[in-house]
Amino acid sequence: MLDSLRSQITAITHSAAKTDTKLQEICTLLKENVTHYDWVGFYFRNGDKEELKLGPYAGAPTNHTLIPFGKGICGQVAVSNQNFVVPDVMAQNNYIACSITVKAEIVVPLFVNGVNIGQIDIDSNTPDPFTKSDERFLEFVNAQVAQIL
Repeated sequence: MLDSLRSQITAITHSAAKTDTKLQEICTLLKENVTHYDWVGFYFRNGDKEELKLGPYAGAPTNHTLIPFGKGICGQVAVSNQNFVVPDVMAQNNYIACSITVKAEIVVPLFVNGVNIGQIDIDSNTPDPFTKSDERFLEFVNAQVAQIL
């Protein structure tokens, strides 16, 4: 399933649409086509501040529009520059709850010219759904996105 979406991601990033529109289309495509992706969004570094700002997303609205570096899974990825797969969000003591239905989360950093400028964040209502295939696929998505930023 994930591999079949690669060409669609590439088509979106190479379209003539504005960048935010492309990012929104990617979020919607992933949420609608991957059964265990219940919320898909991008967070980006907020200027020179040590915080992340919510960008385009698909899924339920969230109050977490600004996340300090180090706080929650997204904030930790902003500092670590490493993928973070959380099979059970309740087992994480530095987790920011967005919804009581969320069981798992994956966050993959987005690098432009070697600098972590943001991340893709995916919440799942399914316990422990993320595999290495999800990680590799989301790294591919971010590599495509990096080319348009």
